[in-house]
Amino acid sequence: MTRTNLSTLRTDPNVEAELRQVAVMPIVELRSRYRDLFRTDPPKAFGPDLLRRSIAHQIQTKAYGGLPRPVQRQLDQLIKAYLAKPTGRLVLPPRIKRGSILVRNWKKKTYRVTVMADGFAYEGVTYSNLSEIAVLITGTRWNGPRFFGLRTKPDEPSAPPARKPQLAGGSDYRKRAAVLKREGRSARGHAHGH
Repeated sequence: MTRTNLSTLRTDPNVEAELRQVAVMPIVELRSRYRDLFRTDPPKAFGPDLLRRSIAHQIQTKAYGGLPRPVQRQLDQLIKAYLAKPTGRLVLPPRIKRGSILVRNWKKKTYRVTVMADGFAYEGVTYSNLSEIAVLITGTRWNGPRFFGLRTKPDEPSAPPARKPQLAGGSDYRKRAAVLKREGRSARGHAHGH
């Protein structure tokens, strides 16, 4: 996802003028403007402040565009999780940097998947999601992020976070050294004890 430098964005003078008008509108006009923008009556609990904020957001979204689809999808998932369990803990999915290598041991064999900008590379083929790769490895349906240790089971909300996947390569010497130590090798490629 690309980041936008907000200081370089050009603003539309008409949008700015409309926002200034919204800031001083009486509540009757705010309710009318809300109906025009959202094509529904405003919630009864919305006072002038929430009406102004909702209207301003909608005006800016129409003029400048809304949230990127992945961000909107993530927000929708968080809302769904909250509505399902309002007293539960909301957990953001981990962000994996491009170039990271996910390592999974399965039936005495080690599998490595590289995180790409447009998916996940496994054995020279780029897949759109980890579940496709998990099925290839196991021969059965798996939730890919869960298979690679990136997510806990949904019925374990209070469980500790899933063990982070082993990272290979990259610039973090300590992480690499820890992985190599677990595998019985030193960071310089020599076996321990030699």
